Amino acid sequence: RMRLHSGLFASVCLLVEALGVALFLRGFFPVPVRSLPRREAHGDPPAEPAPPGAGVVSNWTKIPPPIFRKVVIVLIDALRDDFVFGSKGKQFMPYTTQVLEKGTSYGFIAEAKPPTVTMPRIKALMTGSIPGFIDVVMNLNSPALLDDNLIWQGKTAGKRIIFYGDDTWVKLFPKHFVEYDGTTSFFVSDFTEVDNNVTRHLDRVLKREDWDLLILHYLGLDHIGHMTGPNSPLVGPKLHEMDNILKKIHISLLSKEEASLPNLLVVCGDHGMSETGSHGGSSEGEVHTPLLFISSAFEKRSGPLTRPEVVQQTDLASTLAIGLGLPISRNSVGNLILPVVGGKTIREQLRFLHLNGYQLSRLLQENTLMYEKDPGYELFKIAEKSHGNWIKLYLEGNKSEILLTLGKKVLKQYLEALKTLSSALSKQVAQYDLYSMVVGTVIVMEVLLLLLLSVPKALSSRAEFEVPLSPPLFSLLFYLMCLTLCAVHVIICTSAESLCYFCSMSWLTAVGVMMLISALMCGILSTIAKIFEYSRLPLKNPAVSSSGWSEVDTLILAGTTGHVLSLGASSFIEEEHQTWYFLINTLCLVLCQELCRNHFLLNECEPRHSTTVKQNFDSMGEASKCKSIDISAAGNSKLSVATSSFEFIQGSDKWISLASPWIILICCRLLRSLNQTGVQWAHRPDFGHWLTSSEHKPELSFLAVVSLLMIFFLVQRRCSLVSKIAMALGLLGVYSYRAAIGNVIFPWQHDSKDISKGITEAHFVYVFVLGIVFTGTKDLLKSQVISTDSSMKSRGLWEVYSGLVLLAALLFRPHNLPVLVFCLLIQTMMTKYIWRPLKCDATKITIMHYWFGQAFFYFQ
Repeated sequence: RMRLHSGLFASVCLLVEALGVALFLRGFFPVPVRSLPRREAHGDPPAEPAPPGAGVVSNWTKIPPPIFRKVVIVLIDALRDDFVFGSKGKQFMPYTTQVLEKGTSYGFIAEAKPPTVTMPRIKALMTGSIPGFIDVVMNLNSPALLDDNLIWQGKTAGKRIIFYGDDTWVKLFPKHFVEYDGTTSFFVSDFTEVDNNVTRHLDRVLKREDWDLLILHYLGLDHIGHMTGPNSPLVGPKLHEMDNILKKIHISLLSKEEASLPNLLVVCGDHGMSETGSHGGSSEGEVHTPLLFISSAFEKRSGPLTRPEVVQQTDLASTLAIGLGLPISRNSVGNLILPVVGGKTIREQLRFLHLNGYQLSRLLQENTLMYEKDPGYELFKIAEKSHGNWIKLYLEGNKSEILLTLGKKVLKQYLEALKTLSSALSKQVAQYDLYSMVVGTVIVMEVLLLLLLSVPKALSSRAEFEVPLSPPLFSLLFYLMCLTLCAVHVIICTSAESLCYFCSMSWLTAVGVMMLISALMCGILSTIAKIFEYSRLPLKNPAVSSSGWSEVDTLILAGTTGHVLSLGASSFIEEEHQTWYFLINTLCLVLCQELCRNHFLLNECEPRHSTTVKQNFDSMGEASKCKSIDISAAGNSKLSVATSSFEFIQGSDKWISLASPWIILICCRLLRSLNQTGVQWAHRPDFGHWLTSSEHKPELSFLAVVSLLMIFFLVQRRCSLVSKIAMALGLLGVYSYRAAIGNVIFPWQHDSKDISKGITEAHFVYVFVLGIVFTGTKDLLKSQVISTDSSMKSRGLWEVYSGLVLLAALLFRPHNLPVLVFCLLIQTMMTKYIWRPLKCDATKITIMHYWFGQAFFYFQ
């Protein structure tokens, strides 16, 4: 056996844990579908399918000419589908609605795949591929996009591209635009300047003729959603502003059209927004965005606007590539949106669909081993054969109805093949590497179990761990496990159809990982055997050694274990708030039972708490007698402390203590009604929606005032006079900031004309936050260096805490300020009336803090 110091043992466990987590993440984040690098993607376009038989040859082997002369893409960040197709669209976007109902246009709902974040969505729009979740990490620091994409294809073909808007595009496509002006998306409180910086270029650019593709990315709507939500009174004016911009662009494009080629206006969103104004998830409001094509090339519509057809966001890249006469991006998994090219001849439409199908089939071949057996590939080959027969009839001069009927049949075959191919390729993005995930999970769980079994030793005064090196039993077990795991590895890697990261490693590395897993398992079994061996030894003092578990201890252990296990199911993760609500409600009931036992059973024959106290007093008295110490003064002081403790129990605070769990339950139930959360019920109306609506602004203002006053009374009691004054002024600044941006109103304020950014008011609050934190830090340093007064240290800590509470009050949305009030109130009640009489230790208090902290996170 070898002895390891606890620090070295913990370091080794941490390294092994990192290895397991890395393996799991490598399997959890699937490798996206990829084709050749773009520099190698300059192959000749596929020819039109050759007709069967001899003597008939089709010479249509080039990329078809462009359908549109100029294309303008207006991307409105966080534009939800109901902002255009719903009641808000009719009210605030009248021109766009009129064009959709009576103009030459097509409207679709584009479905975006999670993660619904700006940078991955731009990649999806321009490449036609589905970015993975790992792209979320790079959302704020977007590297240059190296995949084949529409912008690069346009630049290579000599297209002149101009861009104005979110600077994420400039980072993704450096040196691709002949002219650009990027605006940062970081300042989410900016609703106007970020869009005015885009619009100020419009009049000048629309008069010019030296461009082919114009891209505009507006950010103001997304910022409004983040700050005030989708039901904010600021959303309507912003949609009206966007409608006027679309009207200006459309009229300008119509006035400059030539007889040969029409122009095209595309209106889309990168993602939507949830009912709380955020995005990134998979709720309906976040993944559904409008996609509008407006051009004189389309047939004029008539009649009311019906529910639009749902297409994929990745379909835009293929459709624009065909519209601009460019090759389809090699990594695109999107389909051509056929109505956009519906005005062309049947031969041209078939040619477009064949180009799209050929590109998808090539991508399938490069990413799937058994691609010949894929249903989509088989359907494409059947459609291609039918296409060849149609070309034969066409080239022979056949103009009968048979040619038109066969052409429509081939169109349907192509569309079905494209849909199946795209679905198969999209699924590969979500195809996890299960083997690597399982290996990583096994390593992580083994290390965690080993650490859990070693906790009692780690808490001892001399923490050392015995590592079994060569017991005969475990040596045999180690070799048997190594052989078994290696055999399983060989079977999995030789039979797996898809690529596996762990199988692609060298055999030496794989065997090393198998040996590590076997060694960890042997260490766990050895530790368990040692625990059982010690448990058989007779105890020197059974009365002292035996200790019972209370209901609170059992609940904390069971609740923590249950929550960890619940994270293994996605449905539990989506509705995780329900787990925390259940745990804190159950905890309150158990604490109520514990308090009743503590307060009412002290006078019984053998109460646990009084017995423990009596034993402590007896042992203290015996020790004093042995040492011949006069215990009158010391004993009296000790007994006075005990007496005061019992007086607390017998006093009026007993009833407040007994009522505390029920008051906490009532507070938590009220907070649950404030905000709907999760996935299933997030769209349902709640009290927060009622408060944030424009007609209930006086009620929200009154609630904000009461909440800020309650925060002051709950926090200021231990602060110095200077900090109390700073706290009061800071909370006044919080209300002024909310009034400045239009969330609440002052009594003398009757309208919202004076809405501003509130920057001055926010700076005012930050000054007081820094002042309070500085005062508290000064008291802390003084208590450590100059004075030994514990009260000064306590005051310093409390002032730092109050400064952070003031900062939280500034950052909370006004309708969520009651969440902060109840948080402070419950914390005060738990500390004074629950934890103190129950004499909870630091471990219990920490875990209860964590549970309530998680619940209050979801209450927001």
